[in-house]
Amino acid sequence: MPLTMKLTRYTKRAITGGIISLLVMLLGAFLLGKLSGYEAKVLIKNSLSGMNTLCNTIALASATILALLLTLLSISSGAPSKLKKDHYKHVLQIAKLDTVIFIAAVVSFLILNLPITESDSVPNNWFSAIYYVSLGISSILSAGLIVVVLMLYNTVVNIIKIVGLGMHDHPLAETDED
Repeated sequence: MPLTMKLTRYTKRAITGGIISLLVMLLGAFLLGKLSGYEAKVLIKNSLSGMNTLCNTIALASATILALLLTLLSISSGAPSKLKKDHYKHVLQIAKLDTVIFIAAVVSFLILNLPITESDSVPNNWFSAIYYVSLGISSILSAGLIVVVLMLYNTVVNIIKIVGLGMHDHPLAETDED
């Protein structure tokens, strides 16, 4: 199943939010300036526990979101107002992207737990590249989670409008003509 996303207005807004957050995070890394290998090695040692915590938090959040999507589907299917297939396709997009983020967070956690700073066989000049790669990984994972949360927010708002507020003229609400 490929991770293709239909770019609706809500999806574009969520992706824009993720891109903005990614740029802010990468700007912070850029403002650090060029690091020497030794400085990067020290920064890696100091930031490793934070990056591990970030990966664990993103994995936990992703798993929780997947579980909450089941509740969302239960509410959607049991509602007196029927929802169009586009709603369920949007939920499927969230589930796919969230699963990718979950897997990436777990793999990143495993990679970042390699004792690279303790190895004597790694050249000192590699540490700056390793540091920037780890910053990039954490920035991408964080931005991905932001996209998932924004997409989930849009879905919840739509369900509230259709099911809770009874907006039968909503684009995702099925009408008698459908």
